[in-house]
Amino acid sequence: MQATDTGAAVYWGTGRRKCSVAQVRLVPGTGKLTINGKEGELYLQYNMGYLAAAKAPLDTLGLENEYDILVSVKGGGLTGQAESIRLGVARALCELSPDNRKPLKTEGYLTRDPRATERKKYGLRKARKAPQYSKR
Repeated sequence: MQATDTGAAVYWGTGRRKCSVAQVRLVPGTGKLTINGKEGELYLQYNMGYLAAAKAPLDTLGLENEYDILVSVKGGGLTGQAESIRLGVARALCELSPDNRKPLKTEGYLTRDPRATERKKYGLRKARKAPQYSKR
């Protein structure tokens, strides 16, 4: 927690997914989502699934209109970024109150998804795809 110049408390959370990293700040406000200086709907290209994923932890706790979400995110694509924002918001809400941890944990919002792209191996076309086999 950190206090701003207006005296309001700011709660931080960091989320990661695939190659994307999101630094999330929760500030008391009206429920506005700002990502990299842009409006959240515009940044996530009006994809309601991504928007719902990013705001899901707040919806679970019923705080969707009480905090503004300010996000700095880089790396990866929109899916990874939206899910890294979700993890960052959930972690910031745990910092806000330890009582928030249990409902967020049961929904699975505090679990970091470890899956990442597998590296390409030599002799193969992709990570696992081999060249076509011919007996002769």
